[in-house]
Amino acid sequence: MVTTESGITGWYKSSYSGGDQGECLEVAPGPTTVPVRDSKTTDGPALLFSAGGWTAFLTAVKEGRIKG
Repeated sequence: MVTTESGITGWYKSSYSGGDQGECLEVAPGPTTVPVRDSKTTDGPALLFSAGGWTAFLTAVKEGRIKG
């Protein structure tokens, strides 16, 4: 996990986030990790996923193994 002071830039809303449902994630490009944060708390901390971990997470969501 990193804080907002980490200098991560280039945040964008995940294409899997649902409009006004309040369950939105933002991701940012990273050289070795994928930073992810809550779009409602942009000044809060971000989780860092390894590239493989992020891919596994997205695959699990797409396959319905993880539900909100």
